[in-house]
Amino acid sequence: MMSAITMNISLTENLKSFVDARVKARGFSSTSEYVRDLVRRDEEQAEEERFRALIEEGLNSPIDPRPWEEERERLHRKIETARGVDKRRSA
Repeated sequence: MMSAITMNISLTENLKSFVDARVKARGFSSTSEYVRDLVRRDEEQAEEERFRALIEEGLNSPIDPRPWEEERERLHRKIETARGVDKRRSA
């Protein structure tokens, strides 16, 4: 487990009351646990948004007209070239 870092936040009285009620209603053991849960959920949402953006980027990209076999061979040659470079460096 990572070590915890303390952060201080300022809330209005209304927000503090809301947070206290949510902590109690959702069974959190502390306000910190509730806030960590909110941050984790936001992090997951950000990852999902990034994933959706990557899918959208792929869908909007032009289709490569080369057949897969041709691209596969090109990638294999690139890998073999890189391996050759690595072998020469370690020699």
